[in-house]
Amino acid sequence: MPRGRYSLHDPHDHTPLGEEHFHCAPGPSGWRYVSQLTTPSGDHAGSVDLALDELGRPIRLELHAASWQVRGAALDGVTWVRTDPSGTHAIEGNAPAHAFTGTSPAFLVATARLLRLTPSSPATRVRLVAFTDPVLAPRTLDQSWALVTSETHPTDSGLLTVDEYQVSALDTGEQHTIHLAGDVVLAAPGIELEHLESPPSVLP
Repeated sequence: MPRGRYSLHDPHDHTPLGEEHFHCAPGPSGWRYVSQLTTPSGDHAGSVDLALDELGRPIRLELHAASWQVRGAALDGVTWVRTDPSGTHAIEGNAPAHAFTGTSPAFLVATARLLRLTPSSPATRVRLVAFTDPVLAPRTLDQSWALVTSETHPTDSGLLTVDEYQVSALDTGEQHTIHLAGDVVLAAPGIELEHLESPPSVLP
């Protein structure tokens, strides 16, 4: 069960946004990721709880940020309920999308898991619903994902396969590169892996 800490920063001006303390693991039904978010000063800032089925579809998502809450799942596309800090207004949303995304590294692993690309696969288009900070506002976006390389490296704990993906935002044309090892993000825009207590899980 990988357990560790990511540091998060603005990918454009590198302003520190805080840290994400996480643990994740494959299970009998798929994969689960749980994390707690802190501000740069160390205060609690929110949480992420994401569970995927064996095909990589989100069967449960729960996000907390700035007293806002989102609960969602893959249902008729994706469906979610967003609750305001007072707890009095809950708005349901639905979109013909494949999955969710957001600032958490969990969503990069989840999208890669959903697409199951190989280096010979063509670039694949995916529609996602992003929940944007700080109030978890939903926004539908389209991305193109391609697996550029998949390389195996020897480590002290055995062989480690690192996948390099090129991700393109189809509305702006902006491209960026992410590196994944199993269910851990090694590097991505705005994300740095600062500490990892155990090796990444190998996802089938």
